[in-house]
Amino acid sequence: MREVANLHLSEDEATFVTARGASGVLTIDLAAIVANWKECDRRSGDAECAAVIKADAYGLGIEPVAAALARAGCKTFFVALLDEALKVCSIIPEAAIYVLNGFNPGTASAFQDIGARPVLGSLGEIEEWDNYAKRTKEPLPAAIHIDTGMTRLGLTFEEAEEVAKRQKGFSFKPALIMSHLARADEVNHEMTGAQTAKFREIAAKFPGIPRSLANSAGILAHPDTHLDLVRPGIALYGGEALIDGENLMKPVVRLDVHVLQVRKAKKGDTVGYGGEYTLARDSRLAILAAGYADGIPRASGAANTTNTKHGMEAVVAGKRCKIVGRVSMDLIAVDVTDIAEGDVKRGDMVRLLGEGISVDDLGRASGTVGYEILTRAGRRFRRVYEGGQGG
Repeated sequence: MREVANLHLSEDEATFVTARGASGVLTIDLAAIVANWKECDRRSGDAECAAVIKADAYGLGIEPVAAALARAGCKTFFVALLDEALKVCSIIPEAAIYVLNGFNPGTASAFQDIGARPVLGSLGEIEEWDNYAKRTKEPLPAAIHIDTGMTRLGLTFEEAEEVAKRQKGFSFKPALIMSHLARADEVNHEMTGAQTAKFREIAAKFPGIPRSLANSAGILAHPDTHLDLVRPGIALYGGEALIDGENLMKPVVRLDVHVLQVRKAKKGDTVGYGGEYTLARDSRLAILAAGYADGIPRASGAANTTNTKHGMEAVVAGKRCKIVGRVSMDLIAVDVTDIAEGDVKRGDMVRLLGEGISVDDLGRASGTVGYEILTRAGRRFRRVYEGGQGG
């Protein structure tokens, strides 16, 4: 017996409560993530293939994902925050862990304590990290980020040239020179070639230091960007890295949610907040235990009977059914009129992701992208991991 939320339950009873009491079950295929990483590695030629596992591994669980990738041979990881680096370090202490957002003033010692490597994107960060390395008398590694067109983090071209002139006097060790592609998902856009040329030019002023430019889209469509180290992100998790073309990555997630009630409604009734959807016929609606508090965008449902906004679908008893009305915080309505009455009932599970419905499909239905769908997957879902060791 063990105590769960002040209730004394057996292990089996606790598992049952967790499974049945959650709004849904998010199933994550670790073997698929590893297969996607291996495919990125294969396509990258001689470049090292790292893994971007920021934002809790795009919402799928940073510890199990990192562990599976490490077992498969991944040695370098990119996160956004020091807290994320700490989680990775605790399970893979030998990994090279880069923190993309750099470091806050006064936190250099925390990075040193766990061996994390900040990605230095400003002159102020470089100065502070170098001064700290000088005081500790240790050649602490870090990446130098150069902006080639994203206009976000990173040194300007002129700043990078000045840093290059000073590099021999640094007390820290520049372990990587990197930049980030802004439009690599648009395969034929000229900006990628321009960024690549600019990055190669400035990186040449840092001889002997590994270079990194390619993200998922760069790996798949722009071999000239591969250089020494590539950084796949969305491709690892089965999302579409390119705007056009077939997605060759394996799907990674399935999402199943509970049916709370099946109810009848009349022609002319409106569904949900704002009355945005009016039923064109007598209907049956399945009310699902999920909503925008679980990461399902509020704008996912069909807006009206003329289908000017298609909205997302759910798989009910093996058939695609339309989600109707505005998605609420905790509830979604699905039109199951065309499903036999005995085939859907209270307590059944309905699939929102999987069986041909991808995170990108859901993103398109709600005016966003698959990245946002993954990273917003709510903590109220019970996570189930498949794929064993993932390798």
